[in-house]
Amino acid sequence: MDNILLAGVVGSTAYGLAHEGSDVDRLGMFAVPTEELHGLERPKESVVTTGPDRTFHEAGKAVRLMLSSNPTASELLWLEVYDTRTPLGEELVGLRSSLHSAAGVRSAYLGYADQQFRKLLGHRPEQRAKSAKHARHLVRLLRQAEQLHTTGELTLRLPDPDAVRALGEAIADAPERARPLLARTEAVLAAPGALPAEPDRAAAEDWLRRVRRAFFR
Repeated sequence: MDNILLAGVVGSTAYGLAHEGSDVDRLGMFAVPTEELHGLERPKESVVTTGPDRTFHEAGKAVRLMLSSNPTASELLWLEVYDTRTPLGEELVGLRSSLHSAAGVRSAYLGYADQQFRKLLGHRPEQRAKSAKHARHLVRLLRQAEQLHTTGELTLRLPDPDAVRALGEAIADAPERARPLLARTEAVLAAPGALPAEPDRAAAEDWLRRVRRAFFR
């Protein structure tokens, strides 16, 4: 793929939850040549492959997702190590705290966590492994939401992955155990925090226009 701005390993490997046999998920951002944005046919905004598992978003789509505090897309801004980190990608990483908002984190992270909870409630006993995975994601999402809200920063790697695994197993056995965790995070996110009311769309717009200029031939 051409014109990659930023890319790295995300998912369970980045969280410290990977085990033998875990998939290695890569997330990235690329820029299409600017002239391709002016034709009748719009270029692809996302390229997704399996084997290897990769998701790459075009710069415009990636930034729109980040401005909404999309948990998956936003991970790209908080990695410890990058496979690709160009100067323009570095500039976007420098903006990362300003791309989140209190309302965005509350809506996106709680929304994703609630999705995991509903999946847990609908699982059958033979889906035990899947239940544990969804429970781990729920716990991780709630922790990330609280950290972002209270500090404006995000650490992807969990300090206690074994404890998160154990809690995931307990929730998989009895999904109702997740309700107090959801209620706690809702309360934390309802209180004043470190995030602005709105993301800095002007800074994101300025960055994207510089990307378009850089890839205009």
